[in-house]
Order: sequence, then structure tokens, then C-alpha cells
Amino acid sequence: MGEAAMQLVERFTYGQYKTWEDDKRWELIDGLARMMAAPSTRHQRVSMRLAGELYAFLKGKPCEVLTAPFDVLLPERDEKDDETCNVVQPDIVVFCDSSRIRKANARGAPDLAMEILSPSSSKWDQNDKFRLYERMGVREYWIIDPAALSICVYRLENGHFDQGSLREQFHDWSRIGSSVLSDFSIDPGELFAELG
Repeated sequence: MGEAAMQLVERFTYGQYKTWEDDKRWELIDGLARMMAAPSTRHQRVSMRLAGELYAFLKGKPCEVLTAPFDVLLPERDEKDDETCNVVQPDIVVFCDSSRIRKANARGAPDLAMEILSPSSSKWDQNDKFRLYERMGVREYWIIDPAALSICVYRLENGHFDQGSLREQFHDWSRIGSSVLSDFSIDPGELFAELG
């Protein structure tokens, strides 16, 4: 695995975040900064496969897929970018409103966010980001765990994520579809094949 993730206790804004001169990747949730660990080969293989499937599916459609590293600003209200305290770099995001995508980042909740777990990001992705994505109105959130060979899909209903539909290696490996992207689905067997 890459270097371990690190979290700072001081609170920051995107304006401060932009001035950091290191070459590390950071995220802010409610102003708390967390340095992201370098992804593993397994993580990258899953990410590329998912992004490739989404890119092919969305070609010629109004939605767009983007991959990390890419800043997604999630303002609480109408604060300016530099005052925003929530900045994430989801592994994969889909925006169906092109006005949210700008030259250097995106602003506002994506329609679909996907996070691929690693040992250093598991708690962050399943707790902190889960609550943030729910609060900010992300319509669908996929948590993919290459180690457990599992995918859990959460859909926003009445402002809260549902219980999630879990697909694991030894259970249901039928194709997994998206409620946000009608007719899009993936085969978990292909996604997790020969990860190394």
C-alpha cells in the first residue's frame, strides 16, 4: 500500500488549501484536512475499469464522468469557493449538470460518487464521506471494496441514503445497476477479475 493517510486537527478552507505547496493530495470535510494515501495497483485497476465502463456508456449523453485527482467543492450554502470547508476528490464522479464542472474543479454535489476502499481510507469513505455526501445531496454513492470483493450502492431517498444494496463475492454477483444512470450496469465478476 502507499503511504498512510494523515489528518490534521486545525480547520481549513479551500482558499487555504489552494496555497499548500506540497505535492500531496488532500481533502477537507467540515474544514478538517486529511492527506490521501497513494492508491495501490488493485485500487487503480478497479478505478480504471469502472471509469472506462462509465466513459463508454456516457459517450454522447449529457452526463460526464471524472476521476481523481479532481477537486469537488461541496459548499454548505452559497459561500464563495475560497470560504468552502468541504473539498473532496472522489475516485470517480458523474455530473449530469455541466454547469457544475469548471476549468479547475467542480462545485456542487455530483449525481453519482464512487469510492474505492483501501485500508487507510476505509473509515473515512464509509463514515465521514458517507455523511457528507448524504448531507450535500449526492443522489447515489457506491462503495467498492477490492479486498472484500464487495460493492455497496446507496441511493438518496428523502434526504437520506437508503440501507444500501450489497453485492459480495459469495452472494449475489448479478449485474449492478444505477438508479441515476438508467440502463448502466456493471458485472462485478469482470470488475474484480485478476486484480493481483
